[in-house]
Amino acid sequence: MRRKSSGGSQRLMRINDEILRECAGILRSDIKDPRISTIVTVTKVETTSDLGYAKIFISIMGDDEQKKEVLEGLKNASGFIRRGIAEKINLRVTPELKFVIDDSLDYSLKMAKLIKEANDGISN
Repeated sequence: MRRKSSGGSQRLMRINDEILRECAGILRSDIKDPRISTIVTVTKVETTSDLGYAKIFISIMGDDEQKKEVLEGLKNASGFIRRGIAEKINLRVTPELKFVIDDSLDYSLKMAKLIKEANDGISN
């Protein structure tokens, strides 16, 4: 009986980490688009097993309009970012990038505020 190897998923996790690190570096230092001037953080990367696509989760500090502008700027810069990743990571295929807003940070800040307000209400 053969055991299923988890090597593929480990490899994918390492690739996701590398893409995250390189993408964050490119956003921090190489992108000159003024729409991407607000604080943008890469929070997570999910790559398909065939390395065809990578979903880049980003957290953006700002209002909905700023988030929309940043997302549009990232869409326009995705080819540039993909080339930068291809230069730094040795992969047979560099995945197409899709940027997705990660609202989990905003959600956790909102919940923390609600919990604090509830606790302050109990204390008084």
